[in-house]
Amino acid sequence: MRDVWIIGTHSTRFAKRPDDSFKDLTRETYLGVLADAGLEAGEVIEAGWFGNCLMHTFGQGGIRGQVSTVELVDEGLFPVHVPIVNVEGACATASMALHAAVKEIRAGDAEVTLAMGVEKTYRKGAETDAGVRQEMFDAYRAGFDNFDEDRLVREYEKAAAFAGCTFEQGPGRTMFMDTYALQAAVHMARHGTTQAHIAAGAAKNHTYAAHNPLAQYQFPMTVDEVLADRPVSWPLTRSMCAPIGDGAASAIVCSGAFLATLPERVRSRAVEVVATVLTGGHYRAIDERSLSFHAARRAYERAGITPGDVDVAEVHDATSFCELYQMEMLGFCEEGQGGPFVASGATGPGGVIPTNTGGGLVSKGHPVGATGLSMIHELVTQLRGEAGPRQVADARIALQENGGGVMGLEEAACSVTLLRRHG
Repeated sequence: MRDVWIIGTHSTRFAKRPDDSFKDLTRETYLGVLADAGLEAGEVIEAGWFGNCLMHTFGQGGIRGQVSTVELVDEGLFPVHVPIVNVEGACATASMALHAAVKEIRAGDAEVTLAMGVEKTYRKGAETDAGVRQEMFDAYRAGFDNFDEDRLVREYEKAAAFAGCTFEQGPGRTMFMDTYALQAAVHMARHGTTQAHIAAGAAKNHTYAAHNPLAQYQFPMTVDEVLADRPVSWPLTRSMCAPIGDGAASAIVCSGAFLATLPERVRSRAVEVVATVLTGGHYRAIDERSLSFHAARRAYERAGITPGDVDVAEVHDATSFCELYQMEMLGFCEEGQGGPFVASGATGPGGVIPTNTGGGLVSKGHPVGATGLSMIHELVTQLRGEAGPRQVADARIALQENGGGVMGLEEAACSVTLLRRHG
């Protein structure tokens, strides 16, 4: 099987960007990733994989990647006749684009491919955050089974009964936050996890984000400040939940043979993709391990490593509960011990496994179609030793976990990617 290398990554700043169009965001990250890879134009790119979830709400339901890049083709920046394949997988969309780009290299069908994720929530002329939130909540319903919503609700009511709480829906709420809140409540009932444990992860990530110029929120928080923030869906407060925003991220991947033809300044910054795994979710039992557990085990096996070999991680903390849960599923701590593990500082600076060093989704932001590749950008930056004040010392192996959609008590899809620095 051919080796695959990342030679360029880029992420825009994630923020409320109502004046920037999908085409603007696409151009920004595309030119950025070319520059990072040391390319003046993209003539070497043989295929593109374009991730997006919400463009249909802006009036463009199909050929999203082609529309977003057409002016780049006109200007000779993106090669003529190169295919762009459109990808959608809810919050795992950009990771799916990367998986496809990597597989094309491994299969020998191309030497250089591009993965890109672009997303907008805020539209020009939006008057209030409340209006934007309701539009988003309506659009994000695509991330669960609308053909059988009753089954989903029954699953949640059953889980709520187990946890000793109630499952509620209503205006101004999103099923996704309610889902994560219910998962947290179940974990609290099973393992004694506390709201303060969840708040510790949120505070750590907000503090990391203070050193990330690309983050949507760039201010530190304490555990007490997180706990005192506005309730969203018990036990989650606003500071424990990812914000709405806009952004784009991308990566250029190539074969080892192509890498060998590049200048030393590019080769010295290249990062190897040692494993990429996708798994699919189902309506799992309360005490059943999640799809991320299975994705991680397959990734470790393919890479020939163990969880203890990983130096830095980015995990899908759409809420801060997710970080402590994924520490268990990814094998970084014992099952049921994610809360004390995170609260101990194990995922913070100097910890056992520094995690979400860019601030996590709760601070960096979560434009769903771009998120997975923004996580890859942060990890590549860490492996190159270019992360500045948030740098993890001597990071050589990195793990990304990115979930997407809802299938009962877990995601509908999960990506785990392992990266390695050489030299």
